[in-house]
Amino acid sequence: MGEIMENTIPKILREVAKKYPDLNAQRRKDEEGNFQPVKYKELLQLAYSFGAGLLSLGVKRGDHVGIIADDRVEWFQADMGIMGIGAIDVPRGCDAPEKDIAYILSFTDCEVVVAENNFQVKKILSVKNEIPTLKSIIYFDDVSDDVAELAKKEKITLYKYFEILEKGDKYRKENSGVVEAEFEKGDREDLACIIFTSGTTGEPKGVMLQHKNFIVQLDELVERIPLEAGCNVLCILPVWHVFQRLCEYVMMIKGTCLCYSKPIGSVLLADIQKVNPIFIPGVPRVFEAVYEGIYKAMRKKGGITNILFKFFTNIAIIHSRMDKKMFRKEARFRNDFLVLKWILFFIPWLLLYPLRSLGDVLVYRKVRAKFGNNFKGCVSGGGALPPNIDEFFWALGLNIVEGYGLTETAPVVSVRPVPKPIFGTTGSPIRGVNVRIVDDGGNILGPGQKGTVQIKGETVMKGYYKKPELTAKVIDADGWFDTGDIGMTTVTGELVLLGRKKDTIVLRGGENVEPLPIEMKMNESKYIATSVVVGQDQRNLAALIVPSEDEIIAFAKENSIQFKDYNELLKNAEIIKMIDNEIQNLINSKNGFRLFERIGKFALLSKPFEVGVELSAKQEIMRYKMQDIYAKEMKTLFN
Repeated sequence: MGEIMENTIPKILREVAKKYPDLNAQRRKDEEGNFQPVKYKELLQLAYSFGAGLLSLGVKRGDHVGIIADDRVEWFQADMGIMGIGAIDVPRGCDAPEKDIAYILSFTDCEVVVAENNFQVKKILSVKNEIPTLKSIIYFDDVSDDVAELAKKEKITLYKYFEILEKGDKYRKENSGVVEAEFEKGDREDLACIIFTSGTTGEPKGVMLQHKNFIVQLDELVERIPLEAGCNVLCILPVWHVFQRLCEYVMMIKGTCLCYSKPIGSVLLADIQKVNPIFIPGVPRVFEAVYEGIYKAMRKKGGITNILFKFFTNIAIIHSRMDKKMFRKEARFRNDFLVLKWILFFIPWLLLYPLRSLGDVLVYRKVRAKFGNNFKGCVSGGGALPPNIDEFFWALGLNIVEGYGLTETAPVVSVRPVPKPIFGTTGSPIRGVNVRIVDDGGNILGPGQKGTVQIKGETVMKGYYKKPELTAKVIDADGWFDTGDIGMTTVTGELVLLGRKKDTIVLRGGENVEPLPIEMKMNESKYIATSVVVGQDQRNLAALIVPSEDEIIAFAKENSIQFKDYNELLKNAEIIKMIDNEIQNLINSKNGFRLFERIGKFALLSKPFEVGVELSAKQEIMRYKMQDIYAKEMKTLFN
């Protein structure tokens, strides 16, 4: 491929800056909302200066530097400086609670921490007594006088980000070539970062990732994800999470420009128009929000516009389904007769083709235009992409591919290639990554057989920081990492994920239930925004459901249901019956669900799930918290 491959991430930046010095590397919004650029040659110098600034503070190779901040141009610049001098970053997002910050920074003995703003500095200072090693905090945005006083009282030195850059410039003048020499010393076996898991399954664990863990993925990912030098990519996810971090490295190596936005529908769509991106990485909830936004806009327009949209969308989906079967673009678990499929589907496929082409002119093209004229697609990671969302985007010509990985695998295990996707899968493992499916006895299973997913290869972490006993539990003597995920392979080697082993619900009758497929199916209803299946040790399943408020209110008005407020409306018998009908129409034998997988009861929740409460930073449901948060509802469901 001829891609730039050095043995550390900062060295790759150095070579990219030599190859594309005057291309934009980053763009961020100014106060007027316009995107201002940073060129690659400027980015490299900023990384050198920040690294040198840290050296001037006494940071040395192997030290841990905390970063409590969200995705922004300074994050990437600071991180490259930290790794460039051989230090190890310990990142976390702004939504991290004080107890997590105290645990992470004290556990890793951080002396220097980079913080986003006044609130984050204050948060860190509030737990200073639990972080005995802390000496200095570097902040991106200004801090208030009272916080500066608090830092003085706690004997913590505060530095503005630009102060560190100035100190770095001075250090470089007085110590010529020293910071560049530190960059050169880096080795692929060096630790790049310690990323603490988001805690969806309990106490965070520090995942030690080496430079090689990231680098070995890059050459193949640029084959599967189409990127071009000089094009823009929208960054909307928390960069402390390994998925966004790796995405930014992939974008860097191709000389694309990182443009920073937010995963909020109105902000994201406006920024898409401004930067005309080639690609957008996101989590499933981002794409669900876009899907719901498109349908909502069409319903609001109503009339012939909405009728044509629904008609041609259905045509595109039906045609796509036949196309997948005829051209082997879907998961197959045994050999089949392709000729028979062509006999069955060729005539209807051919007859629908002109209608789909007409739909492209009248409908699909207008939807695609909202993503700009340079758009090649999206990559979804950090959770399972609902099949109806996947199907909708591809049917309309908006390429979305699903990837699979974990923090412990830095993160990519597999991703569907945009040029040749196999739907219903997360693609085949990338080069250098081996995947096997095993049963509870450790026996290797063949295609179509469900078991635990195990990974081996250079993407697998070095281990959990200061937790050798936990490392030994998940990585065996032969180097196989037990993911805790349930999956199976296809006859052509693609991976299909079915849920997490710890998420498996065991009913009183001994039946094992994977909640994720049931939840994804229920969420296809326009009246259901989010659902969580519950029922561990119970006779049957139940669900906690967050309805789509706009759709519920619209239904009430259409059916002349009187109500004072939304909470009262959710208790209305007609609304409850309507939701029940939706669930029964989706979770039934016709859709492949077994009798014990039916939802017996459900509770309607008026408040959407929130990051830090029910959701992790990457918007995964923290199932272990549900029993406590919704104890009252659980009691009603199972008594």
